[in-house]
Amino acid sequence: MTYILAIDQGTTSSRAILFDEDMMAVNTVQAEFTQHFPQAGWVEHNANEIWSTVKQVCRMVMNENDVNASEIAGIGITNQRETTVVWDRKTGEPVHNAIVWQDRRTAPFCEALRKAGHEAEITATTGLLLDPYFSGTKLKWILDTIPGARAKAAKGDLLFGTIDTFLIWRLTDGKVHATDATNAARTLMFDIHKGEWSAGICELLGVPMAMLPQVRDSAADFGNTDSSVLGGPVAILGVAGDQQAATIGQACFEPGMMKSTYGTGCFALLNTGDTPVASNNKMLTTIAYQLKGKRTYALEGSIFIAGAAVQWLRDAMGMIAAASETGDLARKADTSQQVTLVPAFTGLGAPYWKPECRGAVFGLTRNSGPAEFARAALESVGFQTRDLLQAMQADWQMDADVVLRVDGGMSASDWTMQSLADILGAPVDRPMIQETTALGAAWLAGMQAGIYPDQAGFAGTWALDQRFTPEMSSDDREVGYARWQRAVQAAMSYSGEAL
Repeated sequence: MTYILAIDQGTTSSRAILFDEDMMAVNTVQAEFTQHFPQAGWVEHNANEIWSTVKQVCRMVMNENDVNASEIAGIGITNQRETTVVWDRKTGEPVHNAIVWQDRRTAPFCEALRKAGHEAEITATTGLLLDPYFSGTKLKWILDTIPGARAKAAKGDLLFGTIDTFLIWRLTDGKVHATDATNAARTLMFDIHKGEWSAGICELLGVPMAMLPQVRDSAADFGNTDSSVLGGPVAILGVAGDQQAATIGQACFEPGMMKSTYGTGCFALLNTGDTPVASNNKMLTTIAYQLKGKRTYALEGSIFIAGAAVQWLRDAMGMIAAASETGDLARKADTSQQVTLVPAFTGLGAPYWKPECRGAVFGLTRNSGPAEFARAALESVGFQTRDLLQAMQADWQMDADVVLRVDGGMSASDWTMQSLADILGAPVDRPMIQETTALGAAWLAGMQAGIYPDQAGFAGTWALDQRFTPEMSSDDREVGYARWQRAVQAAMSYSGEAL
């Protein structure tokens, strides 16, 4: 038997998934790691701890299935995007904790760049907006803040990478400093039209280009693991940021196909083919994947808080003991109360992009309790998804009705997916295999290794688990969405954000 090893390095845990020759997941091992919150709005990870958990889960999944390195045809890596690591070229040691995609510390610098008139140029080049979400301003913060970092970077002694790049560097024992086009496209420094780093933006951010990794296809040769890691050399053959990997895993290969992943946040990608569609509605233009030198583009909408709202109910509010309780609890809610939650705990993402906005709850009564909060938290995911879908439809007119393919932890909840279909007024398709992120990374590596089918063959394996069709009346749908829009405007007003 020949296997593919998928490394899924996420925001709260690292996972290793072993796939067989039929693209079926054989076993999964997961390890959580520490979340660091040094100040309000700051989120960090220890990159060495991430590396340690990745090694741990890879070795465990191999040991549990009695698989050795020679039986693995390739490794596919998918990763939390935008999270920024800077490390010493000689020692491999990070100079600071990794700054996580959720981190908001660079909001003042982003605002200064915006006021100086740089956003239009940056958006035209990278497809992104000026927001702390992306890697470039995080990298500048590290260079400006850590003593001696800028001088060392100027001498070529420091390297930058997103998590995939750091893992490739460690897996190959420092022999390969590379990333793929999907991760490069999330840094705020990559020209998505030319497929190369932007010298002008790097100069604007004060980033020496020698720090930046080589950019390769999503399915490519990223070197071999050092034998000390897995007991023998294994080829790294596939890399994609987590949301692009999920898009691939959902087989959204044709223009007009859309997927939405519901994890800590929610990320929706709409395939626009070989055309990068400029957004007039604050969507992001990004690279969906790059194969054989050809870039396929997407419109993306990013919601910062989706499943994290359920975690908030559990951990901060103590209203539930487990996330799985939320659907049943929401079903019991008093719908006449119309409680609305705007979960802007770390700012509002697309299509608002208001980093200083904070969360708010509206419509509370004396009888409001855990059931109403649970319903409001789950409905907020649907309302935010509708915000994204409407913005995408305005940017890129689609001939056919959209059918949304969903994945991520929240997609397992029937109540949540039915609520999503009702709020959107559109069908929602949940696939049989919901491990789409890991599957996408595995397919990239397996296809590159020659043991998995091409795009058309892979798309033919996609299978439907359940389609959720709208059951809510159009009047109720529009009344509910109007209530959501009023709540968002009120939350932005309270936070001092311009409407």
